[in-house]
Amino acid sequence: MSLHSLPSLSELTDRARVVTCPLRVPFRGVTEREIMLIEGPDGWVEWSPFLEYGPEEASRWLRSALLLGWDAESLRPAGSRVLPSVEVNATVPAVDVSADPDLVPALLDRYPGCTTVKVKVAQQGQTLADDVARVRAVREARPGIAVRVDANTGWSVDEAFAAAVALTDPSQGGGPLDYMEQPCATVEELAELRRRLGSRGMMVRIAADELIRKASDPLAAVQAGACDVAVLKAAPLGGVDHVRAIAEEVGRYGVAVTVSSALESAVGMYAGLLAVATLPGYEDDDEMVVHPQAAGLATGSLYAEEVCAPRQIVDGRLAVEQCVPEDARLDALASPAARRDWWFDRLAASYQVLAETH
Repeated sequence: MSLHSLPSLSELTDRARVVTCPLRVPFRGVTEREIMLIEGPDGWVEWSPFLEYGPEEASRWLRSALLLGWDAESLRPAGSRVLPSVEVNATVPAVDVSADPDLVPALLDRYPGCTTVKVKVAQQGQTLADDVARVRAVREARPGIAVRVDANTGWSVDEAFAAAVALTDPSQGGGPLDYMEQPCATVEELAELRRRLGSRGMMVRIAADELIRKASDPLAAVQAGACDVAVLKAAPLGGVDHVRAIAEEVGRYGVAVTVSSALESAVGMYAGLLAVATLPGYEDDDEMVVHPQAAGLATGSLYAEEVCAPRQIVDGRLAVEQCVPEDARLDALASPAARRDWWFDRLAASYQVLAETH
């Protein structure tokens, strides 16, 4: 860890604010996002591991935040390029288009200039027909847009293959897929799905997400030939420096990279933006320079209320700049005392794990 020394736990709690931000539509099964914001010497940072994560996993998110807040200079290596803005994709949650046919076009309107969209699929309680209808609605609203689908490990190999067939079937309003993100849960299943798709001559790339950010070895899926794309998230992987290191490694295997969010606020999104802006270039199997895929960092559009003015998407891109929360918004969105105490207890447990490995 490049932090010269960890700030004390008391310093973190003194500088912390806990807020609850409502979402426009349910995402990952939640309707609001609880977030801890901490004002560090190098700017405001976010610590927002999902509620079900334990101290060990949450400590990686804490490392990411503390690097930005207390040692930001180390994340901008001397002589490295830093892009002023990065291309981003639109995101469509697992909405029911039969209930509101106008919802998908309205959601896409929040992503001006984006030429790629990620559509959530395999939602519990929904069917493949629901997924097909949702993707069809996206294609009808934005003809020619590149479509990714994200199943969050929700399918078996047979289900994922059937989904690939249905989602690319022109008779069902389907078309090419940019990739299928984490359609199955295991490395073996992703590898089998890739083989099966290849044997049918189906040009559908497979992306790994959970198998990278939640694995003890984030390179295992790549080394096993189980994916064409690595989805990297700064906070879950422990920070911007870890994202860059993993991106450089997977590039040696000709695997492309998409940097994505973990549903952070505008404050926390800076880590992902900085990671994309400083990614190393690399060559694929054809010796062509591979650039980062459109990043999944525009999920701020899913928030109904934010801790600061929303980041503006301009021509499908987001500027690489830090955001400062507004006092009035912090006060209005402040979490109840019981939830604040819960987060402070959680911070103490995660801090102990981080301190032991620092």
